[in-house]
Amino acid sequence: MREAGLHAPDDGTLRIPLPASGTALLAPVHYWSPTGWHRFGLPFLANTPEHSPPADAVTVAALLARETPESGTDSRALPATPRPTTSAAPNPATASTSAPDPTASDSAPDLVARVADSLRRTGAFIRERRERPSDGPDLFLASEQALVLGHPLHPTPKSREGLSEAEARLYSPELRGSFPLHWLAVAPSALATDSAWTERGRPVPAPQLMARLAEAELMLPDGYAALPLHPWQWGEVRQRPETAALFDAGLLRDLGTHGSPWHPTSSVRTVHRSGSPAMLKLSLGLRITNSRRENLRKELHRGVEVHRLLRGGLSKQWQAAHPGFDIVRDPAWLAVDAPDGTPVPGLDVMIRHNPFNPSDDVSCIAGLVSPRLPLRSRLATVVTRLAGRTGRPCTAVAAEWFLRYLEQVVRPVLWLDAEAGIALEAHQQNTLLLLDADGWPVGGRYRDNQGYYFRESRRAELDARLPGIGEHSDTFVSDEVTDERFAYYLAINNVLGLIGAFGSQRLADEQLLLAAFRRFLGDVASGPGRLGTTLPAHLLDSPVLRCKANLLTRLHGLDELVGPVDTQSVYVTIANPLHP
Repeated sequence: MREAGLHAPDDGTLRIPLPASGTALLAPVHYWSPTGWHRFGLPFLANTPEHSPPADAVTVAALLARETPESGTDSRALPATPRPTTSAAPNPATASTSAPDPTASDSAPDLVARVADSLRRTGAFIRERRERPSDGPDLFLASEQALVLGHPLHPTPKSREGLSEAEARLYSPELRGSFPLHWLAVAPSALATDSAWTERGRPVPAPQLMARLAEAELMLPDGYAALPLHPWQWGEVRQRPETAALFDAGLLRDLGTHGSPWHPTSSVRTVHRSGSPAMLKLSLGLRITNSRRENLRKELHRGVEVHRLLRGGLSKQWQAAHPGFDIVRDPAWLAVDAPDGTPVPGLDVMIRHNPFNPSDDVSCIAGLVSPRLPLRSRLATVVTRLAGRTGRPCTAVAAEWFLRYLEQVVRPVLWLDAEAGIALEAHQQNTLLLLDADGWPVGGRYRDNQGYYFRESRRAELDARLPGIGEHSDTFVSDEVTDERFAYYLAINNVLGLIGAFGSQRLADEQLLLAAFRRFLGDVASGPGRLGTTLPAHLLDSPVLRCKANLLTRLHGLDELVGPVDTQSVYVTIANPLHP
């Protein structure tokens, strides 16, 4: 619906013409959402016998994948692959110019296969949750592992090609998996590292910190550093020629599997251990949603750079204005270089600060709004409980909860853009919300060393804060692209997605929440709480917005971690629900 620009049907039945197949898809509309979080009944093919079974997800994917411009259809009327143009062009549907994933040489069959894989895994996750509904005592971990259905506007949210059933049992957060890490010893001449981690004001080198996190007696040769790998990654990366050469030269040594188990979080590759001072963001070559999840060296630099920038005085300013919000820091990393100094891919690990105690009620927004068994989200549970406790209507409680969210999460993110020229890729999985004992929003955190946009127009100012910033992290982006991505991630994905969740779960009227969001944006743009960021005025004044298109991105076979930031995804133009 979103990517093809289809409109609400007059008769309550959505009709998607499929001229390449000589038929159409019909689906009853159970809920029509102003923000795009529609709810449909099972789809049927047109002109089939009355008691024909509904079309399954794989069939739907195959039919939609056939509808391309080459088949004679209108690229805007159907979810078809549009002609490539630049990402910021105002065309109704435009594709990026990034090179496609080389493993996805035929994107339509690839899409169908990944839909099938995602569907099969989701079914396994649901069966597991029915059999074992109870979570563990660590509230943060329970929330991270509760995203059973995944991204609601992605065709393959749970696809993980290359993961066997036995491996999925260990490595899937939805199955509450856990596993010890595989360790390597890295010679000093092959080690690449940086650290801004401090304890009691004293710097802690990354190798020293990592040896402590290992919680095992590793047989390290003198001078060698310990480097952890995801066990799946070890099975894959040891086959690569560049890695094998390092083992042959004695620059890498295999230490085997050691230590107590770590638990995968919602990203699959970032692992958590209750009570540990750090989480580990590991490289993982699986194709998850749109990308192979191997750390890039520029991302490692970026995490440490942002930590140093905040520590240099920006954090003190930010905390004075918004004490409840912060960034989960990525202050240290280890990686491996070849003898010629080039990075060896697949062996990089980021050390992420863990600011949460097991008793902290903190949840990523995606996990908060996602339906859980029996298909009721944590958001619905929290709002309904608050309504019962206060004796107020559920809709009134939902509106107040939403307003508090805007103040505790959205305003601090806008402050950072206004004061420092840094836009955050604050989508629902990257945004963490802290709740008080009653369930009201009281603070937030942002996490993701990939998702920073330093505005090109603020380069001199940021360089004054941290000389040399951006030299290794490749983080400066044109204001035009920054505005496009900021509007999508913070406004469309995060806030409008939250409004859509409230509406589709019958907790609040979306139009009332949209009106509240408009008032909030008006205050940020020109009211007493004015901030010098361009996003609020853009959201209020523009009749259309640029929106990431996950189906089209998959049909193009794009990997979002490959190529320049402005050409990594397909974006389409959608009507702005905030515009009158």
